[in-house]
Amino acid sequence: MARALQLARNGRLDASPNPMVGAVIVTPDGRIIGEGWHRQVGHGHAEVNAVASVKPSHRHLLREATMYVTLEPCSHYGRTPPCSKLIIDSGIPRVVVAMTDPFPAVSGRGVAMLREAGVEVVTGVMEAEARALNRRFILAHTLGRPMVTLKWAMSADGFMDCRRDAGTLACRFSTPLSLAAVHRLRACHDAILVGAGTAIADNPSLDTRLWPGSRAPKRVLVDRRGRVPASARLFSEPGCICFTSAVRADLPECVEQVIVAPDAGPHDIVAALMERGITSVLVEGGAEMLKAFIGAGLADNIRVEQARFALGSEGTAPAPKLG
Repeated sequence: MARALQLARNGRLDASPNPMVGAVIVTPDGRIIGEGWHRQVGHGHAEVNAVASVKPSHRHLLREATMYVTLEPCSHYGRTPPCSKLIIDSGIPRVVVAMTDPFPAVSGRGVAMLREAGVEVVTGVMEAEARALNRRFILAHTLGRPMVTLKWAMSADGFMDCRRDAGTLACRFSTPLSLAAVHRLRACHDAILVGAGTAIADNPSLDTRLWPGSRAPKRVLVDRRGRVPASARLFSEPGCICFTSAVRADLPECVEQVIVAPDAGPHDIVAALMERGITSVLVEGGAEMLKAFIGAGLADNIRVEQARFALGSEGTAPAPKLG
């Protein structure tokens, strides 16, 4: 199961909004004859890839093998056929499952299908590790909202910016290494969110250019009053969602405009993102946006980078206080 969990992590960037799943097929004498993981949403599940990886000369061993899988095999037809049916048809007599599917409409059905077909099923092996791996997926299907990560950088004395004129670059707190880590963090989320103040002051791209080969998360802008100019970098490419209280005719057609009330808060925003299939969002907004999410109880993870230098009287935008 530890190996299956290791394989599952390979889907961290491309499996979402599906869960990360790994599968290993083992013979009674301990030989691994098949492995697989869910590589990309819409493609074969871990169980499918594991069975497909078994060499033709070893396929007869499936009838005495055990499959270890990190999540309950599915029992329904979606983009792909049910994995439980594949396991049954392959003749695998024993399946060890780390955790059952958290989605209420599916939970337990895959295990039931296997058992009804005479397959021995063991559940709960390394369950805590499996749940930690797919925290985002579990949260989305139990609370009905995306997992929210707040991220900010600040000086040693707790300021997120320094006094500067319009057009001046923001104060740099990150090192090249920590900046690459932030881009990796972006790549592990479905969307990156900022407010109008940050978009105007910094004109960010919100891309993952420092983490090669990663997918491009959606860029989300909360701009209820329509203050961000249409020339902003956020609007330059497809993949931007703009929350605004009135339709803007000046924005490119590739920008999805979501009309919300002028007083729409974080809960309204994350609910709309969940409707669009976004199961994780990284909030990189300014102090007020971050405080709004904390105040709304929407802070599942928090990442803070603290520089070694202080800004003193030049510091502005005090960072949120924790604890």
